[in-house]
Amino acid sequence: MRRNAPRPVSFALDALADTLAPPTLLAAVQRAWPAAAGAFAQTAEPVSEREGVVTVACDSAVVASELDLLSELVVGRLNEALGRSAVRRLRTRATRTR
Repeated sequence: MRRNAPRPVSFALDALADTLAPPTLLAAVQRAWPAAAGAFAQTAEPVSEREGVVTVACDSAVVASELDLLSELVVGRLNEALGRSAVRRLRTRATRTR
């Protein structure tokens, strides 16, 4: 069977990333973060995890405060993306991320 167009390389890279990524909750959260966090993904990133509490480094105190207010929504999206209730809550901190 012949394909009409080439497949995007992202399919192969996603499969490769899944095999290379460490099997930790933090790694899974970091992969799901851009889709689950929405606009916060540009100014905040998960940096650590302990017992289901994910610490998120934010570019500013304002972003940390906003993310804290919307954390239940983001936690729900993360758990949905992970397919399990692994993330209990987010802890935000204002620090330079990039």
